[in-house]
Amino acid sequence: MLHVSPSNSTSLLHVSYALASRRWISNGYSAQIQFDPRKHNEVFDYLDHLLRGCTNSRQLKQIHAQIVQFGGLSTVFLPSRLISTYNRFELLCHARKVFETVPIECLYNTIIWNSMLRANVTNGECRETLRVYALMKNLGVLADEFTFPLIVRACTMIGYRNSCNLVHCHSLVTGFQDNIHVANELLAAYGKLGQMSVARQLFDKMNVRNYISWNTMVSGFAFNYDCDGSRETFKRMELDGWEPNLVTWTSLLSSHARCGLYLETLRLYNVMRSKGINPTAESLAVAVSACNDSYLLNKVKELHGYVATAGFEGYLFVKNSLLCAYGRHGVIEPAEKLFSEMRNKSLVSWNALISSYAQAGLCDEAFSTLLNLKNSERYLVPNVISWSAVISGFASNGRSDESLKLFKKMQLAKVSPNVITISTVLSVCADLSTIVFGKEIHAYVIRNLMNADLLVVNGLINMYAKCGSLKEGYVTFKNIKVKDLCSWNTMIKGYGMHGFGESALKIFEQMISDGYKPDGVTFVSLLSACSHAGLVNDGRKLFNQMKPEFGIEPEIEHYACMVDLLGRAGLFQEASEVAKKMPLVPNVCVWGALLNSSRMHKNTSWDENSVSKILEISSETGNYMLLSNIYAQTGQWEDSAKVRVSARARGLTKTPGQSWIELNKRVHMFTAGEFVESEIKEVQTLVKILSFQMKMENIDEVLLTY
Repeated sequence: MLHVSPSNSTSLLHVSYALASRRWISNGYSAQIQFDPRKHNEVFDYLDHLLRGCTNSRQLKQIHAQIVQFGGLSTVFLPSRLISTYNRFELLCHARKVFETVPIECLYNTIIWNSMLRANVTNGECRETLRVYALMKNLGVLADEFTFPLIVRACTMIGYRNSCNLVHCHSLVTGFQDNIHVANELLAAYGKLGQMSVARQLFDKMNVRNYISWNTMVSGFAFNYDCDGSRETFKRMELDGWEPNLVTWTSLLSSHARCGLYLETLRLYNVMRSKGINPTAESLAVAVSACNDSYLLNKVKELHGYVATAGFEGYLFVKNSLLCAYGRHGVIEPAEKLFSEMRNKSLVSWNALISSYAQAGLCDEAFSTLLNLKNSERYLVPNVISWSAVISGFASNGRSDESLKLFKKMQLAKVSPNVITISTVLSVCADLSTIVFGKEIHAYVIRNLMNADLLVVNGLINMYAKCGSLKEGYVTFKNIKVKDLCSWNTMIKGYGMHGFGESALKIFEQMISDGYKPDGVTFVSLLSACSHAGLVNDGRKLFNQMKPEFGIEPEIEHYACMVDLLGRAGLFQEASEVAKKMPLVPNVCVWGALLNSSRMHKNTSWDENSVSKILEISSETGNYMLLSNIYAQTGQWEDSAKVRVSARARGLTKTPGQSWIELNKRVHMFTAGEFVESEIKEVQTLVKILSFQMKMENIDEVLLTY
C-alpha cells in the first residue's frame, strides 16, 4: 500500500502515481493508493489519465474501484469518463450501473447525460436512448449541441419520424437552430427517413454550411432514388463557390446508379476523371456496378485494370463489385479467378459468386458453391441472399420444381426468407399453377407481416390470377392500401388471360379515376384482354386513345395485339392491313398473330411475299407448325411438308407438350412421349379404378330408371 502524507512534495506524489500506474497497467493487478484529501483534484486528474490509457476490462474495473473509494463519482468528469470507457469495451451494463450510482446533484450536468446517451446509441439501444433523454428533460437538464445529434441519430436508426420532428422542435426552442452540427445531423436524419422536402427547407434556412452539409444533401437525394435532386444540389454547390470533393462525386454517382441510369453514371464518372479527380474505392465500386448493359463488358475490364494498377485490390468490396459485374455479363472465368485470389472472403464474396453462376444459368454450380460455403475456412453460413440467388437461378432457367425443393431446404436450414425470396417463389407457384403451395406462402406472408410490401402483394395477385383463382386475387388487390402501377397492370392482365375482358376494362376505368397514369404494359394487357373476350370496338377505341389521350406511342407489341384482336374476330383483311401499314417493321409476334387467326378461321389466302417473310424472320418453331397445319387443313400437303423441311433445316425442333398436377404438396410433371415406369403404373392403376367406378355408377343409374 502506498501512502502519501501531507508533507510529501508534489513530485513525490507524481512518482507515486507513476509507480501505481506501472503496476496497474504492466502487471495487471491492483495497487491501492491513499492520498491526502487536500490533493483530491490532482488524484482525480490522474485517475482520469488512467482511464484514458486503460487497455482491458480488468484494469478498468480496478480503476473504477479506486474512483469509488476516493469519492470520484461525486464529480462530473470521472463518471462521464467511466461510462465512455465501459462503452469502449462494449460493457453497456456496467456503464448503466455507473450512471445509476451517480449522486443526484451531479446529474444536473449535461456531460454525464451525453456520455450515457452516446453509449446507448453506439450499442444500438435507440429506445433506451429516447427513454434516458425523456428522464433528462423531466429533470430539467438542458440539452446542448452534443445531445441533439445523438437523439436525432437514435430516432433515425429506429425510423421514428414524429420523434425526430419533436427533437427538431426542441432544438429550435433551446436556440440550437443555427448550430451546424445539429443541423447536419437533422439533414442526414430527414434523408434517411424519406423526408427530403423537410431536409431541403432546413438546408435553405441554414446561415452557415460546410462540406458535410452539401454532401449530406446530395447523399440524401441519392438514398431516396432522386437523381434529379442530387444533380440540382450538386450544381447549386458549384454555383455557390464550393468545389465538389470525392464524397460529393461518389454520392452523385450513387444516386444515378440507384435510379438505373447506368450510362449517365459512367458519363459522370468520366467527367470526374477529366477534372483530375482520382476515384476512391467507393466511386470505383459504383462505376463497376453501372456496367450493366451487355456491350459494357470492355468497360468492366478497363475498370478492373485500373483497380489493379491503382492499388485498389486490397478493398474487398471493390473486388466483390467486379465479381458481380462479370457474373451479370455471364463471364465466369474472370469471376472465378477474382474469387480464388481473395484472401479473406466475406459472405458477400461467396454470395457474389453464387449470383454469378445463377445469372449465367449454371444452377448446379451455384448450388454446389452454396454447399461449399458451409465448409469455408471462416465457417460462414449461407444467409437469405445466398439461398435466394440459387432459388432465383433455378426458377429463371426453367427448373421451377427444383427451385421449390430448394426453398423447402432453405426453411429446414432455419433461414427466414425475405421479400425477394417470397416473390420468386410466388412466381414459380404461378408458373406451375401450384395454388395449394401458393396459399401456404400467402399465410406465411400474413404471419410475418410482409403483406404491406408491394413486391410480395403483386406477386400474390399474379399467382392467384395464373392459377385461375381470380376471386382471391381480387380480394388481395382490393386490400392494398397504396397500389402502384404494377398492381393495376397485374389485375388487368389476370382478368384478360381468363377471358374476362369487361372486368379488365372496369379495373382500368377505376385506375384512371383513382389518378393513376397507364403505361405501355397497361395497354398491352388491355388489348390482349379485349382480344380474348372478342371486344373489338373497345380494343379499337383503346388503341386510338393511346397517343392523343395518354401520350403513349404504340409499339410493336400493341400492333401485334391489334392484329390478334382483329384476326380472332374474323376480320382477317383488316388485320392484314394493320400489319402492312404499321410504321414499324412487323416482327415474329405480328406474323404469328396473323398465322393464328388464319388457322382459327381456316383462311389460306396468303400471298407468297407474306409466307416468305414469315419463313425469313421467324425463329420460333410454333410459327412453322402453325403454317404447316394451315396448309394441311386445306389439303396442301406438299406446301405443308416444305414448311416442316424448312424448320428442320434451320435446326428448329418442336418442344414436346407438358402437363402437371399438384398432389400432396408435390408437383408431378408429364411430358408427351416420356414416362417413368413406376409412375405410369400408378396412373394406369388409378385410371382402371376410376373407369370401374364410372361403370358401376352408370349401371346404378340404369337400374334406377326401371
